[in-house]
Amino acid sequence: MINHRDKAGNTEINWPQFTRQIKDWCMELGFSGVGITDTDLAQAEQRLSQWLDKNYHGEMGYMAKHGIRRTRPAELIPGTLRVISVRMDYLPEPMETSLEALAQQRQGFISRYALGRDYHKVIRNRLQKLAKYITDAAGALGYRAFCDSAPVMEKALAEKAGLGWIGKHTNLLNRDAGSWFFLGELYVDLPLIQDTRVSSHCGSCSACIDICPTAAIVAPYELDAKRCISYLTIELHGAIPVEFRKDMGNRIYGCDDCQLVCPWNRYATISVEADFKIRHPLHNRSLVELFKWDEATFLARTEGSAIRRIGHLRWLRNIAVALGNAPTSGEIISALEARRQHGSEIVREHVHWALEQHVQKH
Repeated sequence: MINHRDKAGNTEINWPQFTRQIKDWCMELGFSGVGITDTDLAQAEQRLSQWLDKNYHGEMGYMAKHGIRRTRPAELIPGTLRVISVRMDYLPEPMETSLEALAQQRQGFISRYALGRDYHKVIRNRLQKLAKYITDAAGALGYRAFCDSAPVMEKALAEKAGLGWIGKHTNLLNRDAGSWFFLGELYVDLPLIQDTRVSSHCGSCSACIDICPTAAIVAPYELDAKRCISYLTIELHGAIPVEFRKDMGNRIYGCDDCQLVCPWNRYATISVEADFKIRHPLHNRSLVELFKWDEATFLARTEGSAIRRIGHLRWLRNIAVALGNAPTSGEIISALEARRQHGSEIVREHVHWALEQHVQKH
């Protein structure tokens, strides 16, 4: 047993009791769920290797960059014995409202996770507080907090920690909360009591596979990211392949289709977390309005948002595609024409494509 010293000077800790205490702290800090697992990710490592071999990661070179440190937590952070995996629910509005927004072809649809404050900071800050609680109670602690910010297999760890199972769309699913949640991890050098994984409950359902606009879910539990609208609008830096542009519809940042149709999400509830409420209201803005933003306006309106990461040029690229898919109107044509001579070749090419779509409609 690791000799951690509590405030009373004791060197022996009641690990089952202390594990329960940590979980209580997690709930006090506003996490929606917590589970604990060890560092053995052998199965996930094999699946990741196969996924990379198929080049399903596209331009996401960071998925291969760190080698086995991604699937071996103790090699990323030496001394790690356990991973505390946490969940934070973020659903900002009823799913019916999101479906209605998706049907508004003249409005830009933004993945609902990005409508609130950047979740990376929110979760990491809470995990840092958790680490302080643990240190104050148990003495010296080796730890590191993560939230989608380093080579960490967050879904595989959460699955092992009993927070849910990885569904056919490759998102984590929870029987009581669906999939509208973020994940975070605290690597620690404490021999905490582990939780057990839960069984899968996708059954014969194929709703997520059937709804995917670009057929990115190439088989159950297998995602070709290069076809995924979230990848195309966020991760991809260059031109969006022409073959996928019409299928993108009005989705300008991410895609929620597989979550919106998942039967388990009928159990999801609206988040009570203030940071995840809709900010700078971006959930119902017209494409024309968004396309007119200059870079300064873009930066101001996306302050504190994960959307900022794509930058103004990719923002315009994505909206140009959506404008090409929207019903023809003088307003839309004028907005596109105003960007025809844009300084970015990428923006110009997508604007030209969008204008061509409206010519073909008549």
